[in-house]
Amino acid sequence: MTAESAITGQLRRREIAKVTALTNPLSGHGAAVGAARHAIARLKHRGVEVVEIVGEDAEDARYLVAAALEKGTDAVVVTGGDGVISNALQVLAGTDVPLGIIPAGTGNDHAREFGIPTKDPEAAADIVINGWTETIDLGRISDGRGVDKWFGTVAATGFDSLVTDRANRMRWPHGRLRYYIAMLAELSQLRLLPFRMVLDGTTEIDSDLTLVALGNTRSYGGGLLICPNANHSDGLLDITMAQSDPRTKLTRLSPPALKGTHVELDEVSTARAKTIHVECPGINVYADGDFACPLPAEISAVPAALQILRPNR
Repeated sequence: MTAESAITGQLRRREIAKVTALTNPLSGHGAAVGAARHAIARLKHRGVEVVEIVGEDAEDARYLVAAALEKGTDAVVVTGGDGVISNALQVLAGTDVPLGIIPAGTGNDHAREFGIPTKDPEAAADIVINGWTETIDLGRISDGRGVDKWFGTVAATGFDSLVTDRANRMRWPHGRLRYYIAMLAELSQLRLLPFRMVLDGTTEIDSDLTLVALGNTRSYGGGLLICPNANHSDGLLDITMAQSDPRTKLTRLSPPALKGTHVELDEVSTARAKTIHVECPGINVYADGDFACPLPAEISAVPAALQILRPNR
């Protein structure tokens, strides 16, 4: 990565003549296929060479993106949701090849963070063509046992991860309804969890908590502002900790969290750190909506880890 591009938060313009287009055909219940078709047509109409790739699974998608980088490409353009973006991040992190996003998922939190239109694939393609890139931070999760995962938005653990665990075990219903049913089931069993965290190797937090979210960006779950003051270019992760018992307290967090005002509640505390060691027996951590690893893990902010194509603000 060049010295110029390593200045986090700075925008610069680059020439985009050839892109590699990765599509997840399952994103948005199939909406990604149509979005990709419109975006790719726009790219070609404006003179951009497009190499299309579709991974059979996450591992294959990463392999194809890595192969594209070896052959040479001006950008990797991902059509889909935050999950397929996560696959691209595992390859693009630490390189000078920028990420372009054509949103077509159910959450689209990466796109929301960077002002990329979520319902207009042609407009999103124009952002790629215009070539304005920002150097941003990424989060990184390591469990010391082989897991080394990059993430762009939020790493979540505690109540959130228990809900996702349950939803992943369910075979019916499909879509968001499955998640809502899983959430209601976990609410019926809500309990405080014994978290231990060490921030930047110096500050220790031992507390019974309901959930912990570590944000490189502000939102997850389709715009839920769980870390409303997170800054994707400050070299730090924002930490939101909720201590909510009984159930009625946790349920009152949800409406305010849509606007980020939950951090003003007495049962919510926040912190910032570059590196957080997190322990909680039997609890998993998810990042960008995907499973990362069981705790314990070290979760850290990595400055200037990614180039992203975005509107010129």
